[in-house]
Amino acid sequence: MSTKKSLARAVGACSYPGRGIIAGKTRDGKRAVFAYFIMGRSANSRNRVLSEYGDEVRTEPFDSEKVEDPSLILYSPVKSVGRDIIVTNGNQTDTIALSVKAGHCFRHALMGRTFEPDAPNFTPRISAILHLGKRAADYSYEMSVLKCADGKGKKCNRYFYCYEPESGTGHYLHTYKKDGTPLPSFEGEPERVKIGNDLSAIAAEIWENLDADNKIALYCRAVDLKTGETERVLYNKYVK
Repeated sequence: MSTKKSLARAVGACSYPGRGIIAGKTRDGKRAVFAYFIMGRSANSRNRVLSEYGDEVRTEPFDSEKVEDPSLILYSPVKSVGRDIIVTNGNQTDTIALSVKAGHCFRHALMGRTFEPDAPNFTPRISAILHLGKRAADYSYEMSVLKCADGKGKKCNRYFYCYEPESGTGHYLHTYKKDGTPLPSFEGEPERVKIGNDLSAIAAEIWENLDADNKIALYCRAVDLKTGETERVLYNKYVK
């Protein structure tokens, strides 16, 4: 079993992990937790905020007059379908939501998708789904990464991970291994990370250890597995 890292060590390991998803369970075993962050190097990528609309989260322009290409930067990273919460780094959120509504599964939805068409990076599509269930014991989560297999944008490898949650443990998946030109894709399995009980502290640890120049926004949510009570924390570098 891989070593469990602190959130600070995991997210601070490189200056540009890109976009990241963390899913897990609080140390006391009472709540499901997830986090989603976005970073940016270009002016177009940095011109964003995260906004909540009920249970849905959307990326939006900070300054709509400065948007250059909205195709890969504006999407809904978080949506709920029944007792499932979907978290992704792109418009595959909608693909997964439609698939779940039609009675299909997370894997079925993503078998028809590939990495992003942003040559030469071919940014991976990273996704997660939290299955909350009717009982606390029913909670589980899945993660996926869709990566370019050949460096040319013609072949895709699809990886899927299914987790039986451990109290105090989460898994961290991000788009890039490190900064670079082109950007090297994430490698290996999602990283095991330590998850505490206090959502505000979890969010602060992530936000404070993301690279100050590149971080753009962070959204965290915790859901009580018995009552369904929800807590949310949102950070935006730029405030409207």
